[in-house]
Amino acid sequence: MNHATATIPCVSLRRYGAVEASDVHDFHQVVLGLDGAMVMAVNGVAQQIDAGSAWLIPAGARHDYAGIGENRQLVLDLPATSLAVPERLFDRARAVTVDASLTQLVHRIAAHATGGAQSDDLDARRFHWDAAARLGAALVADSGTTAGALAPGAGLDFTRIDRWLRAHLSEPLRIADLAAHCGFGMRRFHQLFIDAFGETPHRYLQRLRLDTSLTLLADPRRSLTDIALDIGFGDQSAFTHAFTRRFGLAPGQWRALRH
Repeated sequence: MNHATATIPCVSLRRYGAVEASDVHDFHQVVLGLDGAMVMAVNGVAQQIDAGSAWLIPAGARHDYAGIGENRQLVLDLPATSLAVPERLFDRARAVTVDASLTQLVHRIAAHATGGAQSDDLDARRFHWDAAARLGAALVADSGTTAGALAPGAGLDFTRIDRWLRAHLSEPLRIADLAAHCGFGMRRFHQLFIDAFGETPHRYLQRLRLDTSLTLLADPRRSLTDIALDIGFGDQSAFTHAFTRRFGLAPGQWRALRH
């Protein structure tokens, strides 16, 4: 199966047929069970996926799949560095169990999702980013997903660090504090962070702040200034500039789109 190069996340509903098919693509993918079941094998390891479970598929990994009767899955296509998601989450292909809160989120998003590829329509673009940001945050936080993600000596606990960063979004990033929180010196911590997250702490935090703003913008009671300060920007102007550069629309325009 051929894919155009993806540049933004895409969230879609899929139904898999009974005839086995194969795929390889240049973006990460998460297949989340919704209704019914399907079987997927990645690099020769097969696992049935149904409600409450998922496959994490790294970019470039061949996967073979087939549906079992009637089935639906929610699929997240995730180009590298599009969302604030640690690269180590996709260091290998694996089937995982997801917790009840993530399962509920999958059902809520599926109620608004459609089949097929991402659209250039602005409303669809907003849906893909909003849904992907929520799913990405839940995947990192979900203990079922991250269990076994780190072998002894593998490096930083990226779930713990992601949680710490989210709890301190409104504050300036003090790498020394974060390094001490994780029990490392600054130089060693900086290298381990890049190994785990795929980018520097400041770049990851900027992506995380903007991802979080997508969820906050969905609440019409929150002013743009309050959102900017809550996620660590000095003022609304700085937030607007960073948001527009990343998403192609100003926050106010983004909020005005239908959802």
